[in-house]
Amino acid sequence: MKGRPKLSAPLQGVIVAAVTPRRAEQHSIDLGATLELIDFLASSGAHAIALLGPAGEFVHFALDDRRHMVTFAAKRSRVPLLINVSHSTLDGAVELAREAASAGAAALLLMPPHYYRYGADAIRTFYLAFAAAVGQAAPIYIGNAPRFTNELPPALAAELLASGFFAGIVDASGDVDAFQFLAQRAGQTRFTLLGGEERIYVAARRMGAAGVVSSAACPVPELMLALETAIREGVEERVRRLEARLIEFLDWIESFPPAAAVKEAAKQRGVKAGVVGAPLGQQDDYRLGQFREWFRTWLPAVLRDCQR
Repeated sequence: MKGRPKLSAPLQGVIVAAVTPRRAEQHSIDLGATLELIDFLASSGAHAIALLGPAGEFVHFALDDRRHMVTFAAKRSRVPLLINVSHSTLDGAVELAREAASAGAAALLLMPPHYYRYGADAIRTFYLAFAAAVGQAAPIYIGNAPRFTNELPPALAAELLASGFFAGIVDASGDVDAFQFLAQRAGQTRFTLLGGEERIYVAARRMGAAGVVSSAACPVPELMLALETAIREGVEERVRRLEARLIEFLDWIESFPPAAAVKEAAKQRGVKAGVVGAPLGQQDDYRLGQFREWFRTWLPAVLRDCQR
């Protein structure tokens, strides 16, 4: 096993989980639209951008497409990039990680291998082998997103973080008890704890989370940035109001297949978000139209709430 990774400034604040613009009737990433999206998010004041995560539908794209996108995104972005290098195989994850680190990624995000079911011992071996292969190329953040891949038990996550080979964890489990357990361990071990489930973000910040990886921040970065500021400044009435606005948005987007409503909302902001990887059914397509109309009414009021 190689030595502890050299840590750059830890990720913190609002890290936007970006969608990936996809070309219609093709299986490829729309690179031009991706660079425009990065410009939009960087200019919003976001503290960092996470690319090719679950919100970015990474499983739909070939390795070459992912590598190509990251290379150009790293050259374009004015804020740090957290690149998801998750893959169903160790070799694929290592290949993506080396390319992302070489391109200039600030950090790498790795979830357990997806599709097949793996137990804790296999997941431990996977992470340690990845860390050994990648070494000090870039800080590695563990990703726990059980809705999309194998669940990472809190005790195993804490064990891996205590090894010193990982910079931190993005926990999107939504499990408050598990998050509290990790927060306690973060007080004993040097690692960065980031939230990945926006519904419990206020509680997570109060438990010690350094920031959030948020897909809601892709179409509405103003909301998550205003909420983060209100939490940091301890303005409770403002926290409650903005959190209620966030829950309204989450109630809508979580009722659709992943990324569908987020991409639709982004389009209403003038962002070329592209199509989703799988077409919606007739019922979902009808409801997406309802969401579109709701969002157009909701957005101006939210932007007013976000102003001081």
